[in-house]
Amino acid sequence: MKVFKKNGILMILAALLLSSALFWGFNRDEKNFEISKNLNIYHTLFRELNMFYVDEIDSGDLIKKSMDAMLSSLDPYTTYIPESEMEDFKLMTTGEYAGIGSLISKHGDNVVVAEPYKDLPADKAGLKAGDVFVEINGIKINKKKTSDVSNLLKGQANKPLTIKVRRPGVNKLIEKEVVRAEIQLKSVPYHGMLEDSIGYINLNQFTNKAAGEVRNALRELEEQNAKAIILDLRGNPGGLLDQAVDIVNLFVEKGEDIVSTKGKVSQWDKTYKAERIPVDTEIPIAVLVSRGSASASEIVSGAIQDLDRGIVIGQRTFGKGLVQTTRNLSYNSKLKVTTAKYYIPSGRCIQALDYSHRNDDGSVGKVPDTLISEFKTKNGRMVRDGGGILPDVKVDLDLFSSLSVGLIRKHRIFDYATLYANKHSQIADANSFEISDEEYENFKQFLKSEKFEYKSESTGILESLKKAAKEEKYFSIAQEEFDNITAKLTPNLDRDLKMFEKEIKTLLAHEIVKRYHYQIGGILYAMRDDKVLKEAISTLKDEKKYQAILNK
Repeated sequence: MKVFKKNGILMILAALLLSSALFWGFNRDEKNFEISKNLNIYHTLFRELNMFYVDEIDSGDLIKKSMDAMLSSLDPYTTYIPESEMEDFKLMTTGEYAGIGSLISKHGDNVVVAEPYKDLPADKAGLKAGDVFVEINGIKINKKKTSDVSNLLKGQANKPLTIKVRRPGVNKLIEKEVVRAEIQLKSVPYHGMLEDSIGYINLNQFTNKAAGEVRNALRELEEQNAKAIILDLRGNPGGLLDQAVDIVNLFVEKGEDIVSTKGKVSQWDKTYKAERIPVDTEIPIAVLVSRGSASASEIVSGAIQDLDRGIVIGQRTFGKGLVQTTRNLSYNSKLKVTTAKYYIPSGRCIQALDYSHRNDDGSVGKVPDTLISEFKTKNGRMVRDGGGILPDVKVDLDLFSSLSVGLIRKHRIFDYATLYANKHSQIADANSFEISDEEYENFKQFLKSEKFEYKSESTGILESLKKAAKEEKYFSIAQEEFDNITAKLTPNLDRDLKMFEKEIKTLLAHEIVKRYHYQIGGILYAMRDDKVLKEAISTLKDEKKYQAILNK
């Protein structure tokens, strides 16, 4: 009887395993059939379209759009990278490319030099911010896309380009020969000492040299007797995960867990630890973050927070807890695909948007509060997942007025800085330059000559409210109030230029300073009246306050 029971159980188990294998095998075959069927449908659809559509179609462009649309239905970070865009991909991951060393941007129908980098080919050749591209090696630029112009400027190093530009305020075209060079953009564009022996490091991207640059900056600052460090990650969109790990490793003991990744392919799951000897595990640290701090920036700030190695100051970060892996495709193209989520030392994932559950209209929502969990830092402080990194010290930023937003969007700040730089050979240094009252009056006249107009968001909301009040037949009893509010909220250039004078002078001065003192000058000017930076300095100077935050 025992033997029968034992054999019976074995037979049942074998039957279950066989049926399970058949079930999963059937499911796998069914899935493969669905893939094959739909690929065949796509092929025949495109064949018929190519043969019979009324106009000629650009097959390559159409197929790429279809691939982009397919991938965008998953998440914004899973993307197809054709061979033609490999230079841009190389720039994102290494900070290296062969070109003229300048930012460019669209300005109406024109593409202009937005910011030449100091001592690189564009700067050496005499190109200036505001110069409008007219021709590159004989190719007319009018109405071309920024990407098209970028592709013309990039290419083989040491090869000369003949560039014709139109400079505002100059009557004739200017022709320059610019020799392309291998460009290496710095991940740390500036570091230096602030007041009370506090060192400052500005990290703006996580390329493959980011950790080395931060390490060198940290050592240099400690040689200058830095007693605390501010690591500025505001606006840093992220980059390479291993560089984030190595940067945290500079401040924590060897062997410390920094970040883990978990995805569909369990064999790829990995825990990244500090594998190197740190530079300094004791120096107080303040990490500055903003809404634009994402991905690798959140790994660094989140790990520093979870390990109670330092404090985080600023605004809640973006909330990107997804890891991308690059896979090689045919014809030298690549797929950058989301393969995992990352988890920082407390065990939390800070991914804020749920791409796996889309709304009926295709949009995605934030992780609901009901799914947000609490975790604890090394010292037992409470932290939460699902919404970016919440700073230990929150500092709200002042919002720009509608006038300032309009001036920026319509390039009027940029255009005036161009005219100013073309008339003045030099200015004071970034720490002391100011816009005089006389210069501000000149700016006012410039706006009037340009017939500048702008819109107020408040008036748009008010118009919607008036429409609703009329539909509900309340408008007649509130018309006087509506008229009074409308008069006050309707844009008035003279009034608003006076009301927001300080704000606009700051924007003007910042743009003008960059024309003379380049990227570093812009950073130094912005630091002059930086609320978040001032809060960091104040907190690091107060040891009791700093320790209280880490132990609350």
